Amino acid sequence: MPEITLLSQETIDKIAAGEVVERPSSVVKELVENAIDAKATAVTVEIKEGGISFIRITDNGCGIERAQVPLAFLRHSTSKIKSVEDLMSITSLGFRGEALSSIAAVSQVELITKTYGELTGTRYVIEGSKEKENEEIGAPEGTTFIVRNLFYNTPARRKFLKTAQTEGNYINDLMERLALSHPGVSFKFINNGQTKMHTSGNSREKDMIYHIYGRDITSGLLEIDHKNEYFHVKGFIGKPLISRGNRNFENYFINGRYIKSALLSKSIEEAYKGFLMQHQYPFCVLYFSMDTDLLDVNVHPTKMELRFSNNEAIYKTLFEIIRGALTHKDFIPEVPVQEEKIRKRENIKAPLPEPFERRGVEMVRSGGRFQPQDIQQGTGGQSGFAASKENEDVQTTIPMQSAAPQKESAPPENLSVFNSLLPKKETAVTEQSADRVSESNTYTVSKPVPQPIQADKTTASLPEETAAALPESKVTYEQQELAAVSEGFLTKDAKKKHKIIGQLFDTYWMVEYEDKLFIIDQHAAHEKVLYEKTMKKVREKTFSSQTLSPPIILTLSIEEIEMLEKYREQIDAFGYEIEPFGGKEYAVTAIPADFTGIDTKTMFLEMLDDFANINENDSPNAIMEKVASMSCKAAIKGNQHISRPEAERLIDELLELENPYNCPHGRPTIISMTKYEIEKKFKRIV
Repeated sequence: MPEITLLSQETIDKIAAGEVVERPSSVVKELVENAIDAKATAVTVEIKEGGISFIRITDNGCGIERAQVPLAFLRHSTSKIKSVEDLMSITSLGFRGEALSSIAAVSQVELITKTYGELTGTRYVIEGSKEKENEEIGAPEGTTFIVRNLFYNTPARRKFLKTAQTEGNYINDLMERLALSHPGVSFKFINNGQTKMHTSGNSREKDMIYHIYGRDITSGLLEIDHKNEYFHVKGFIGKPLISRGNRNFENYFINGRYIKSALLSKSIEEAYKGFLMQHQYPFCVLYFSMDTDLLDVNVHPTKMELRFSNNEAIYKTLFEIIRGALTHKDFIPEVPVQEEKIRKRENIKAPLPEPFERRGVEMVRSGGRFQPQDIQQGTGGQSGFAASKENEDVQTTIPMQSAAPQKESAPPENLSVFNSLLPKKETAVTEQSADRVSESNTYTVSKPVPQPIQADKTTASLPEETAAALPESKVTYEQQELAAVSEGFLTKDAKKKHKIIGQLFDTYWMVEYEDKLFIIDQHAAHEKVLYEKTMKKVREKTFSSQTLSPPIILTLSIEEIEMLEKYREQIDAFGYEIEPFGGKEYAVTAIPADFTGIDTKTMFLEMLDDFANINENDSPNAIMEKVASMSCKAAIKGNQHISRPEAERLIDELLELENPYNCPHGRPTIISMTKYEIEKKFKRIV
């Protein structure tokens, strides 16, 4: 057995530092919290190279007395508590006395501080836990920490840091949380010489939410203010329309401390059940004031986790508060109607889709089938408009959305996602007007037809080897089994004998063929069609873009901006065009042509959320496959009624695929039952 030895103090400090200082954002967190504990009303954080090479934090707090400066860098030295009994009534953010010693153990630290009333300040330099300088200098009141070359003496730790941009984004996200937790403090964040955030410190929580998350989210908030025997909670929760595919928009602050709590998350998410789609999470900024006897913050060195003494009561009480705030509220979204002044021109022509009814008449006259040659590839007609006769208004129908809780995914605003499924025809339109709104269970809004938008053919910037390496579709055993029994059903000759019975549960289409009943899932089928179309374009390296006029403006979070920049090449290759619009806002100026008519904003935000689940070690072609699968979000949903012509076209495109049996996620698109099985169920056959 190896000999047992006592570790040196230097080794002990470096090991202990690993618990507190994981990355540059950990340093910023500890030092900013110290500034807040020192009663600072203004804090400036400046970093370079993601905080790896340089961090400077300046505050106007009470400062540190000259004689106590060296003591502050010793392990377990703190001004926050005096005895173990004080742990039961902690109101400060820090109390363990480990932050400064841990930071000094793995970096080069310079401290400049001056207390109120002193004539001079103190400059103190410590590197790797070893004091280098201690001198008297002139300085303003408050404290400045400069941390250089983080992990300079622990290269094993340094190599696990991410890129400077990613580390900088972590610090930016942290600064936003700190600003939310203390709206009465003015925070300024500078990254590589650029001011990224500067708050006023006016103590108004909603102003802080607007500053960080933007207008769209701030306009959709519900205020919470409730006091009970366990806690006092105030703040804001988002209406169900405001949701994300991860928990990054859930913010909880207990006694001024940002924390992560599975209990609080579960309680709030359960309260939102029935209001949000599956795998969507709410927005909330909630401030809890709680008796320190009811919680324990001394759980983890980072103090990000805590324990409650009465979990069940807190869970139930918070659930009832949030549920009550959501119940009996009017969540019907307002659809703005903008009147545009356009010049009257003779014979203004716009490539618009015909209404389903007119195409249905032509379908009957042509023998009940759509002709493939009727489909015009590459047209960029604005979806959702139906061309009328000359001198008549052009109208679009905006369906009312129910305020009732949603059990399934909400349908798109219109069915124009089927632009790729239904024939289009160029129609002459002479005049438009926007002056009538009919009263019914739907709003029919007359509005002018925008100028024709052309779908420009663009060449995807995919490497030859990436496109060539994309795998072909594979057929599983179950798929082969279905193919064996339905081979005739999938042939072109068999299509003439297909008898569409109708739509079941607004989700499934039943088709009779010979002595079998085939049931097709419209959502899974459309997913498969969109996925195969996208993968084909990946292999051919060409995509069609649909220009948006006006562009869609998005306010992105730090994580979303990081995903956008990281996968910019793949996003551009699929036909998106996105430009910075100032601050955290980005303008989407073009989208893939196949996505016309869907909720572009929601889909793009969900796609950015999905990027976070991509493995960084995946090959380029594997990443392209996963991005292609995101196109499934444009598919028609279950519980959404579609017309028979739309269903026929969808079935046609599905059956043209090499592998139509499963959607990209593995769910079956088609199942079948024989006449024998049905008659056996009815006991017609013994």
